[in-house]
Formats: sequence, C-alpha cells, structure tokens
Amino acid sequence: MDASPGTPKQKLKQLEIPGVLICHVSCSYSDEPSPSTATLRFIVDESGDPQLQFHREADVGFVTCIDVRSSQVCRFFSDPTFFNPEFHVKCNNCSKLENGVISVSKSKFDDKIEASSAKMYFHYYGQLLHQQNMLQDYVRTGTYFAAVVENRADFHDRIVVDVGAGSGILSLFAAQAGAKHVYAVEASEMAEYAHRLTAGNPSLGERITVVKGKVEEVTLPEKADILISEPMANGKMFPSVGRIHMAPFSDEYLYVEIANKALFWQQKNYFGVDLTPLHGPAFQGYFTQPVVDAFDPRLLISPAVSHTLDFTYIKEEELYEIDIPLSFIASIGTRVHGLACWFDVLFNGSSVQRWLTTAPGAPTTHWYQLRCVLSQPLYVMAGQEITGQLRMVAHNAQSYTLYLTLSGGSCLIHLIRCLSGLGGILQTSSCKLDLKEPYYRMSQPQPYAWSQDQQSQQLVNPQDGDSLMHSPTQNPESLLNQ
Repeated sequence: MDASPGTPKQKLKQLEIPGVLICHVSCSYSDEPSPSTATLRFIVDESGDPQLQFHREADVGFVTCIDVRSSQVCRFFSDPTFFNPEFHVKCNNCSKLENGVISVSKSKFDDKIEASSAKMYFHYYGQLLHQQNMLQDYVRTGTYFAAVVENRADFHDRIVVDVGAGSGILSLFAAQAGAKHVYAVEASEMAEYAHRLTAGNPSLGERITVVKGKVEEVTLPEKADILISEPMANGKMFPSVGRIHMAPFSDEYLYVEIANKALFWQQKNYFGVDLTPLHGPAFQGYFTQPVVDAFDPRLLISPAVSHTLDFTYIKEEELYEIDIPLSFIASIGTRVHGLACWFDVLFNGSSVQRWLTTAPGAPTTHWYQLRCVLSQPLYVMAGQEITGQLRMVAHNAQSYTLYLTLSGGSCLIHLIRCLSGLGGILQTSSCKLDLKEPYYRMSQPQPYAWSQDQQSQQLVNPQDGDSLMHSPTQNPESLLNQ
C-alpha cells in the first residue's frame, strides 16, 4: 500500500481517522447500514496484510473488520484537512486511487473456500433460529459452561478470543469465569445480535468486544491467552483434543428405507415414459448421503476404533486429507450395512477435565451421530475380521468428501471353504459420500439411553495420568452387551 503525497508510509502501520461517516461498506460478508459514524483505523500487520477497522461510535464494544484484499468497494468520507474529502478503496482490480495505489491478493479464507458456500454458511449462522437450536442443545451448552466456570483459574484475568462466537454465549461464559477481556469474533450478521446480547448483560458485556470479521482476517489489539473453538499454540484451548470414533453397524430397516427411495424410478409407464434406465443411478445416489440421526448402540457389531486429533499440535495442512485404517472383529454373524461415526472432545482445564461426547446411547446432542451406508452390504460371521479404510478429503464447500471401503468374507462361502481347508473369499464394498449433503433422519425417537453411572464418567479425574485416553466411549463392549 502506497501512501498519498505528504503522508509518511510508516504511518500506515496503524492510522486512525475519527468521525468518519460510513456511506457504504460492501464485502464478501458485510453490508453495513448507511449512514453511521465511526472511527476508521488502517491496520497493517507484521506480514504486511492491510485491514480497515470501523469502530462505530454509537456501539461501544463493536468493531467491523474489513480485509481490503477480499472487499469489493469501501467508500467513506472524512475530514478534508486530513485526507481528500472522498476516499475510495477498490481491491479486486487493483485500481489507481485518488490517495494512492493498493495491490493485494485474496485472503487465505477466500483462496480455500468457495464464495457461494461461504455466503450460505454465514447466512445460516446469521439466523437466530439456528443459534437457538445450538443453545437448546443442553449437553453441548452445559458442557461448555461447566468446562469454563469450573476452570476459573484458566480464565481469571486472561485475554480470551471466542472464534465463531455466534450469539456470544461462550464469550459471556468466559466473562463469568473472570476473563479480563473477551474478543468475540463473528463474520456473519449474528455479530449484531451478539453485540446486543452482551450489551444487554452490562456486568459481563463491559469486558466483551464483538469483532465482526473472519478470524483469518481480523487484527486484534492484544495477544490471546485462551482460544475457544479453534487451536492456538502456547495458550489454552477449549476444547484441546478431539477423537473420531467408528464402528460397523447392522440396520436392515435403515438400508431398506434408503433403497426404497429409488422405487419411483422402477416405473415402466410414467405418463407413457419408462423410468427404469435411471433406477441404477438413483439407487446409488441415495447412498451418497451420510445419514444423520440418533441410533441404538446395540446396532453396532464391533467395538469402535478411534482417531485422535490434538488441536494443540496438529497443523492445518494435516486436516486437508485424513486417512484412517479400519480393523474390527465382528461380534455376531450378520449383514454389515456400513460404518457409524461419532466424536468426543476434551476440555482439558487446569482444575477439571471434562469430555463432551456425541456417542450413540449418550444424551443426544444437535450433532446426533453419522452413518455411512453401503449400497452393497457385507456378510460376516462372528469372530470374523472386517478391514478397510475411511478417507476424508476436505473440499472448498467447507466440508469433506468421504471415501469408505470395507472388506470381509462371504459367510456361506467362507464357511464352506474353511471346512474344506481352502480358506475364505474376500468381499469388498465401497462408497463415496459428501458430508455437505446429509440425509437428516432425526425424527425417530432416541431408542436407548445411558445409565446414570455411565453418564457420570463424563467427568474425568484430573489426577489420572491417563485421563486423555479415558472417555465415555472407551469401552464400547459394554454398549453392545446391554
């Protein structure tokens, strides 16, 4: 960024203009109302990334951050004795401006994420009805609350950043735990509601600043001690460890339900048209949708395996592709209809360690569980090994494509060949699923609930040296036998 004549270049490291009248701010995630008065700051961080920050004078504790690399047009007026009366910033075409020239590239977020997906994502989380859905998940909200307030030593007099703050509820929890200051970073229009909610709780809100912008692009005035939601080195994270759990399942009703969706395409005389040529693709298409619901853990036919993600050490690049080898021993002879998946996360506080689990049979959360259903089930016998691989590949629609392969022996043929000393024959089934296009099947009542003693295991003894390896899903056999 080049300064205009008479303006020292070094001043652009942080340049403040009070009393700016915002006429219009248009970017990929913000459309500021017009007009409003604010203090404008130019910020250029150590890496040279430029940013505009609008501190609205009418809303103390609210900041709108505009990364000029991804904004389209920013237009505002200021005191003509300081800059020209009208100052334009046009970023995408690197145009020559009245006060200088700017030439920058897209932000890291825009390089990775499809624009239409980001727009829909921020639109979704910008609605109060979806925030209410998460707030009413009392397992999720209650666990976050307990993990924060039970670990006041980690939050007292600390700087906290709430990434993807949404309604700001976690920021308020952090303030309750004694945080010195909380920066609630939210890119969607929900930032306005978060500011309203925190302002409506002044005893807590006076220590909370809502920052409207993407976490990849905002610049904060001080370093954080605690990050809620995302990893950060050399600080506390809530949560800090996550685990993905997987186990094969047998569910004939679910399989038939999905297969029957394609029966429409078996009509040979639909207004005089034979639809059967499309039955095969339609049948396979329904099996590309992962199923989201709460299922009975007794449908699992083997103890689960897990894949651990330590957010304190893992690099972003390691999350682009995740390959998980699978190996199970079938507990019964049955048809394997696919792979069930769920997760848990650890809030590793200094005083109390607490797990949040989404396991089948545990109190249901708004995440439910996920099942990948095979269009061609496998036949297995009790004691038979099931092997395979789950490959997760991130895509620019802010989700993953799943590639699942499971292999096992054909029961009848396996038995005959084993009795004859010839050994079994391997059968394999594969599927490709898009996590962005799930089949929501949550209308079913939850068929199973944990006993009280199992629920109590969610509280982990911090003196246990192996506490990171203990959670409610540690012993899946107990679920299978109940």
